[in-house]
Amino acid sequence: GIPASIDAIVRARKAGCTLTSHSQIFLSNYPREKVIGITGTKGKSTTASLIHHILQSAGIPAELVGNIGQPPLTRMDAVSSETYFVHEFSSHQLAEIETSPHIAVLLNIVPEHLDYYATFEEYVAAKENITKFQTADDFLIFAADYPAPTAIAQTSKAVLKPFSIKDPVEHIVDVREIPLPGKFNLQNVLAAVTTAQLCGVQPPAIRDAIRTFRALPHRLEPVGTYNGITFYDDSIATVPEAALAAFEALGSSVETVLLGGHERNLDFIQLAEQLPANIKTVILFPPTGVRIWSAIETHSKNPALPEAFFVGDMEQAVKIAYQRTEPGKICLLSPASPSFGIFKDYRERGDLFKAFVRKLSNS
Repeated sequence: GIPASIDAIVRARKAGCTLTSHSQIFLSNYPREKVIGITGTKGKSTTASLIHHILQSAGIPAELVGNIGQPPLTRMDAVSSETYFVHEFSSHQLAEIETSPHIAVLLNIVPEHLDYYATFEEYVAAKENITKFQTADDFLIFAADYPAPTAIAQTSKAVLKPFSIKDPVEHIVDVREIPLPGKFNLQNVLAAVTTAQLCGVQPPAIRDAIRTFRALPHRLEPVGTYNGITFYDDSIATVPEAALAAFEALGSSVETVLLGGHERNLDFIQLAEQLPANIKTVILFPPTGVRIWSAIETHSKNPALPEAFFVGDMEQAVKIAYQRTEPGKICLLSPASPSFGIFKDYRERGDLFKAFVRKLSNS
C-alpha cells in the first residue's frame, strides 16, 4: 500500500482532490448483494478459496478476486450481475474504502505490517472498514473466539453471524473429512460454511465441496518424506501466531524449524514462551532470526534450549536440516516473519525450500 501520509497525497487532499482506489471503484460499480469480502491477518486466502470452491461446486457462478485471484475490475464486464465476487481484502485494500461488501467475513486479527502502520490499532482500524459502512441489510460473519473481531462486531450495524470452534451450532461435515490440518483451519472452514449457507448452499453440497477442496501452496503444505525426514512448507506463516498454530497442528514430531526473515517490528516473546520442547534445532534467517533467538534464550520455558544455526540462504538452511533432523521426525519451514530481503516473497521462499529439499535428499 501507499501510505496516506506521503507528501503528494497530503497535498492532494488539501487541494480538494478526490482520492479513490481499485477496491472502492469496484464496490461502487458492482451489485453489492453479490459481493463477499474476506479479511483478517491469516487464513484469508484459504477461506476465500474455500468459499469460491463451495459456490462453484454448488453450481453458483463465482469469481475469486482481490488479494488472491484477479483484480475485480478486469472481471466485471466478463460476467453476469448474478455472479458472486469473492474478494480477499488486505488491510491496504480496505484502508480508503467508503463502501463495505454485503457479506463481510472477519477472521482473527493479530499484529502485522507494523513497519507500515504506526500502531496495531491503526492496522485494526483498516480491517474494520470491511463492516464500517454496512447497514442492517448486510451480514458480518466474524470469528467470535478472538477479541479483535468480536470488538469490531460490537460496533457493526450489520446482522451478526458469529462462528466458533467452541460452540458449533450445526453438524455439516466430520472434522476427520476436512482436508486441512490444524485447529486454525477449522476457523476458516466455519467461516466458509456460514458464508455458503447465506448464499443458499445446502449442507450436503457444502459437505461434498469441503471434501474435495485442496489446500493452497505454502500453507502447511507436505513436501514429502526424504531420507526418513518429513518436510512441511508453511512459508505463508509471516507472524509468530501462525508459526505457533503450525506447531500445534503437526504435534510432537516437529524436531527442526526454520524461522526468521524480514523485520516488521513483531513481538517474539509469545513464540519463545510457547516453543514446544520437542523442537531441538532452530535454523534462523536474518534479520529477525537474531531477535527470535534472543527471545528464545530469554523466555523459553523448556528445560533445555534448542540448538541454533544462523544462515544466509535456503540451501544452507536445508543442508543443516538434513544433518540435524532424525529420521521419523519433521522439519518445518514456518518462519514467523515475512520473506522480503533474502527472498522476493513467501512463494519464492517456499519454492526454494521445496527445491533444495528434493535436490539435497541424495547428497
